[in-house]
Amino acid sequence: MEARACVSSGEAVDGGGSGSGGTSKFLQPHHRQHHQQKPSAQIGTVPQLLAGGIAGVFSKTCTAPLARLTILFQVQGMQLEAAALSNPSIWREALRIVNEEGFRAFWKGNLVTIVHRLPYSAVNFYAYERYKSFLKSVPGLESHRGSTSADVFAHFVGGGLAGITAASATYPLDLVRTRLAAQTNTTYYRGIWHTIHTICRDEGYWGLYKGLGATLLGVGPSIAISFSVYESSRSYWHSQRPEDSTAMVSFACGSLSGIASSTATFPLDLLRRRMQLEGAAGQARVYKTGLFGTFKHIFRTEGLRGLYRGILPEYYKVVPGVGIAFMTYETLKKLLSHEPTFSP
Repeated sequence: MEARACVSSGEAVDGGGSGSGGTSKFLQPHHRQHHQQKPSAQIGTVPQLLAGGIAGVFSKTCTAPLARLTILFQVQGMQLEAAALSNPSIWREALRIVNEEGFRAFWKGNLVTIVHRLPYSAVNFYAYERYKSFLKSVPGLESHRGSTSADVFAHFVGGGLAGITAASATYPLDLVRTRLAAQTNTTYYRGIWHTIHTICRDEGYWGLYKGLGATLLGVGPSIAISFSVYESSRSYWHSQRPEDSTAMVSFACGSLSGIASSTATFPLDLLRRRMQLEGAAGQARVYKTGLFGTFKHIFRTEGLRGLYRGILPEYYKVVPGVGIAFMTYETLKKLLSHEPTFSP
C-alpha cells in the first residue's frame, strides 16, 4: 500500500562526445545513489498496530450517529412496536432520538465501540499487510509479482483472511456494542461489564458469540472487497495522477471501497445484527432456525427490502467512515515509518 518512486537510469543523461561522456560518468553514480535513497518506508509492528487502531477509533467516533441509526433500522421487525416504523425516515428517527434520549444518545455504546475498534482495526490492518506479503511470496504467485491478477488475488484473499482474524479475536465486544446501541427507551444493559455479565447469566457463555457464523460469513467477503477495491483504485489513481495528495486519494478510494463492500454484503450484516439481538433483554426469541432459517424468515415476512433495511444510513456512514479510516491509517503509517539509512 506504499507508493514506489521511479528514478530514471544513468543512460538518460548520457550524450555524445567525450565531454558529455565525462559528465555522464560523473552523474551515473549520483543517480544510482539517489535511487538507493528512495526505498519503501519501513514501519515496525507496534507503530503499524497503533496506526490501524487509531484509524479505526477515529473513523467510528466520527460516524457513530449514523452507525447507531443503521443498527436501529436493521433490527426493525424483531419487535411488535416496530410496526409503527413501516415507512421509516432517517430524519424522523434522528429527531426521535434527540427528543426522547437527548443528543448524546447518538454516541450510545461508543465507548465499547472504541474498546472494540482499537484492537479490531489494529489486527485487521496488521494482519492484512502480513497476509498480503505472505501470499505474494507463495511460489505460484511470486513469479507473477506485479501482474494485475496476482495483486488482486493477494489483496482479496489477504483482506478476507484479515477480516476473519480480526472479527474472531474481538467478537464479544462487537456483540456488546450492538446490544447497547440497540437500546432505546428501556435500559436493560448498563455499561460494558454489566452487559457481559448479564449475557453470560441469561444466555450462557456462548451467548457472547451469538451471530458469529453470520459475522464471519459477511466480514470475510466484506473486507476482501474493501481492500481489493481500495488497492486497485488507489493504484490506478496514482498511475494517472501521481501528483495528487496521498490523503485525498486514500479518502476517495476508501469511500469507494466502503460503498462496494457494503452493497455486496449488507444482507449478511443485517442477519448478524438480528442474530446478535436474539433473546436480548429477556425478550422471546424471534428466529429459531439458524442462519439460513433467519434469512428465509426475513425474506418471507419483510421481502427483499427487508434484507436491505438501513442501507441508506449505512451509505451515509461508510462514505466518510471508510474513507477516514484509510486516510488516517496511511497518514499515520507515513508519519510513524522510518526510512532506512545508507552509508555513502
